[in-house]
Amino acid sequence: MTEVFTGSFTQQEPIPEDGIAAALAVMQHGRLHRYNEAPGEVAETVLLEEEFAASVGAKYCLAVASGGYAMTTALRASGVGYGDHVLTNAFTLAPVPGAIAAVGAVPVFIGVTEELVIDLDDLGAKLDQAKVLLLSHMRGHICDMDRLMALCDAAGVTVIEDCAHTMGAAWDGVPSGRWGRFGCYSTQTYKHINSGEGGFLIGDDPDDMARAIMLSGSYMLFDKHRAAPPPEVFAQIKYETPNISGRMDNLRAAVLRPQLKRLPEQAARWNARYRALEDGLRETPGLHLVARPAKEQFFASSFQFLLLDWSADAIADVLGHCKARGVELKWFGDAEPVGFTSRYDSWRYAPSAPMPVSDRILAGVVDMRLPLTFSLEDCALIARIIKQEVGAAWQRQVAAE
Repeated sequence: MTEVFTGSFTQQEPIPEDGIAAALAVMQHGRLHRYNEAPGEVAETVLLEEEFAASVGAKYCLAVASGGYAMTTALRASGVGYGDHVLTNAFTLAPVPGAIAAVGAVPVFIGVTEELVIDLDDLGAKLDQAKVLLLSHMRGHICDMDRLMALCDAAGVTVIEDCAHTMGAAWDGVPSGRWGRFGCYSTQTYKHINSGEGGFLIGDDPDDMARAIMLSGSYMLFDKHRAAPPPEVFAQIKYETPNISGRMDNLRAAVLRPQLKRLPEQAARWNARYRALEDGLRETPGLHLVARPAKEQFFASSFQFLLLDWSADAIADVLGHCKARGVELKWFGDAEPVGFTSRYDSWRYAPSAPMPVSDRILAGVVDMRLPLTFSLEDCALIARIIKQEVGAAWQRQVAAE
């Protein structure tokens, strides 16, 4: 009998009961705006910022409307403007080059390795083309951050980290987001904590964070922030920085605070599911698993594998057969952007030249969401289905040669 998976790849776990209770309390008192506080009250957003800063060891934290807004704000606060070039990953999602385009800057794309991280050799060759690197830890894969920072520091290149997929992760014990000038995080539905939309911006420099707070739309209410620089840092910055509103509200903060407390526990659950898939797919002919270095303390909310040097038709065959059995896989080799999946040559607002080495890798990247609503048994079943369909497609290719 052919096995079929009947679960949903987009169904997240419910918001914890204490998060629902906190959200109800905010709705009952009606003070959703982060600067609308009763006498003696500390807003949910303020508390969340303090708690998130403490969780990663940052001096300052700003809660914002989305991870994309966090990146755009980090770029603006770092002085990036119209016509500037910004280095970034060729393998990422559209909000990353979108943030660069939003400030009028131009992406310079850096290649990807078979480990699905930024190609540090290619980065080294292009460091003289920009003063800022917007580094995407795409799909939770973290490169050798010691080497990356050594390269960027020697070249005088500022690093901004896109940690949308690495909240709670680390490289050699240092949390993702704590290597560069800014760390940017997302709390969109498919991320590690879920408020539908939302994000964080962290950093240690007082002037940087003062600019970010003003940009976020604090008006002259910056003294209501606590995970922030003291009011005197804003003395001149408040006159020079435009309001580009992108604040988080107290309702989303209330939903997020209980989830943040559970993050280590959730990491263990997610990684157990990742390992179940990985174990089930080992020794599949034609399928390349992505190596995870010992120094990478990863936090998996998705799963990737490579079908390197397969034809487009053969990969489409695998995806079609898996979908017919209930397993939804995404592919980064498609010439057209589909859903969340696109690639550097899809973003026609950003100039790019062909990158043959990276194109070969992107043509083989298969991607899958890994919600916590999957059980370990579900993951084992999904792995069996993928293994069977990849194996059958591999045999068809070999027979045709």
